[in-house]
Parts: sequence; structure tokens; C-alpha cells
Amino acid sequence: MIARKHGAGNVRVFGSVLRGEAGAASDVDFLVDMEPGRNLLDRAGLLVDLEELLGCGVDVATQSSLRDRVRERALEEAVPL
Repeated sequence: MIARKHGAGNVRVFGSVLRGEAGAASDVDFLVDMEPGRNLLDRAGLLVDLEELLGCGVDVATQSSLRDRVRERALEEAVPL
């Protein structure tokens, strides 16, 4: 519901939290697909809502926002929600 409100779909989690390597300062990494016509403000709104819901820092990325190496690893390990 939160993702849809901001035009995001195919929400997946990846990164250190998923791998069990997170420390106290780690955030939760989400990989999403944004609807056409949505922009960075929509993604920022999703980030804020997720931080409020989870009570911790999050990062919301799209495939195009990640560097090649990070994108490859994210796509390999990402788990759909």
C-alpha cells in the first residue's frame, strides 16, 4: 500500500540486512520499480514513509540509480516482499 501510493512496485529487499551482516548504523535497502512519469520526489516520499513505518534508516533504489557492480549484486540477492 505504501509503495503503491508513491508509484512503486516490485519491491525487493537487498543488502547487509538481508545477508545478516547489518550493524547498528545499517539501513534497510529496498529496490523498486517506479511507474512511468514518477520522479525522485515520489521515491523520497516512499523513503520517508518506510523510515516512519520501520523506525530505522532506509534506502530506496531503482535499477538505474545503482552503479553497475552494486546493481548486479542487488539483482542477484534481492528478495521480493
